[in-house]
Amino acid sequence: MSAPRATILSVNTASPAPLLLVQGDEELLAARAVAAAVEAARAAEPGADVREYEAGALTAGEVAEMLSPSLFGGRRVLVIRSGQDARKDLITALVAYAKNPDPDVSLIVTHLGGAKGKALADGLRSAGATVVPAAKLKGDRERIAFVREEFKRNGGRCDEAAASALLASVGNDLREIAAACSQLLADTDGRITEAVVARYYKGRAEVSGFTVADAAMIGDVPGALEALRWALHVGVDPVPIADAIADGVRTVAKVASAGRGNPYQMASSLGMPAWKIQRAQERSRGWTPEGLVDAMRAAAECNAAVKGGAEDRGYALEQAVFAVAAARRSGGAR
Repeated sequence: MSAPRATILSVNTASPAPLLLVQGDEELLAARAVAAAVEAARAAEPGADVREYEAGALTAGEVAEMLSPSLFGGRRVLVIRSGQDARKDLITALVAYAKNPDPDVSLIVTHLGGAKGKALADGLRSAGATVVPAAKLKGDRERIAFVREEFKRNGGRCDEAAASALLASVGNDLREIAAACSQLLADTDGRITEAVVARYYKGRAEVSGFTVADAAMIGDVPGALEALRWALHVGVDPVPIADAIADGVRTVAKVASAGRGNPYQMASSLGMPAWKIQRAQERSRGWTPEGLVDAMRAAAECNAAVKGGAEDRGYALEQAVFAVAAARRSGGAR
């Protein structure tokens, strides 16, 4: 007889499941998933006994005692964090329990994913655990979707351009992003536009690496250098600035090679949001294929210097700005 299939839930799903595996390395998503599950258990039984432990500090005997039927009845919630750190005897005990769980117990296990402690995650899945993915978000598309969903589930509205502007202003840390969304919702009527983000985050947005890249891509050397020097002055790390320059060149090259077209129709084939395609189309004016090749070479050299521990990373970034602008001019002259 085949094992029951694991159920996959979104991170915002609350379920008083007897077995819950929260798997992924994004701390905020994992914390929300655990909190939602505990809340669901308490909603089912307000007096539920909730206990939390670190897997690395638990023994199989302790867990067996916690999971054994209670003389006093009532729902119990056992949260075991960092399941990847569980020792073999604990993994064996938990997987054995998962095959015949107590209906009055909610067992919640968090696991970072990956090879370490994989036997526990696989065993819980095979036993039919409800699985909540909590992996770190990858790329602009997933983070933009997170921002828009964050506003939506709290009664607000946010378009792609506004979400992108917010990310450029606060960075990629999910806790900071969530806090920024919460603050904007508290301070506005909930309709979040690019102009609203610019008004609240003016200054932070002005010193992002993408501001430097945008100016360089349209040949605005003074604007790019001013943004770069201010960014470095206020402590922006050179690495994301170098990444932004490289991303700006790559995006324009990718969009330009696809030809003119409707950004919304091109979004799926290019694998990027429509607003980003539209901006890249605007920035591609004045560029030739030869110029973009030169710009990509300059961006790659800049990345190598900045990430390779160049003695003066600020100088390497300045040289990249000059080189990208020069590539645009020289490419247009051919």
